[in-house]
Amino acid sequence: MLESRPPTSIAVLVSGRGSNLRALLAAIDSGRCHARVIAVISDRPAAAALELARERGIPSHVVSPKQHADRPSWDAALAVQVAAVEPELVVMAGFMRLIGTPLLERFGGKIINVHPSLLPAFPGIDAPEQAIAARVRISGCTVHLVDSGVDTGTVLAQAAVPVQQDDDAAALHLRIQAAEHALLPAVVHAIATGAIELGERPRYRGPARDDAALISPPLL
Repeated sequence: MLESRPPTSIAVLVSGRGSNLRALLAAIDSGRCHARVIAVISDRPAAAALELARERGIPSHVVSPKQHADRPSWDAALAVQVAAVEPELVVMAGFMRLIGTPLLERFGGKIINVHPSLLPAFPGIDAPEQAIAARVRISGCTVHLVDSGVDTGTVLAQAAVPVQQDDDAAALHLRIQAAEHALLPAVVHAIATGAIELGERPRYRGPARDDAALISPPLL
């Protein structure tokens, strides 16, 4: 019963506008996602997502690479900041930097990312552009565990998005983002309710609610 299970506390890592953060908050507000955002952390002081966090009264933090001498010191500082808020789950929602070893060592198996392609196709940056260049007919989005590679962690769920004949990368990306805004809260909810059990080998235990049909895990 959800009444006896407290909402899962999540720290959200962002770099930009925060559209996935906004979708998560909307799902939480409507009761579709059994979680609570306890902190928003960005690598960019000007990220619009930080203003959204402030408007909602959510603690926000900036760990800028420009304030650190090198990449290892930034990696360590990010891990310290995330650990300081003690989240049960770390959600990368448009966070445009690779996660370093310190954060992986502290939260390995508890960090998820949403990526705008059907992994393993088109990892890394500019995934919609890659899809258009490859002339695929189907693209989509993926929520996956984060590891030390570039979008190589275990896939938890995916949603397909058709590529239209007149699509350019921007148009395709907009439709993929709409799918992300449904898929990411659904996966967070599934983790929060035990429908997806994280770990070295994540396990899918069945839908947490009717609209969990969005989730099509390949990990069974």
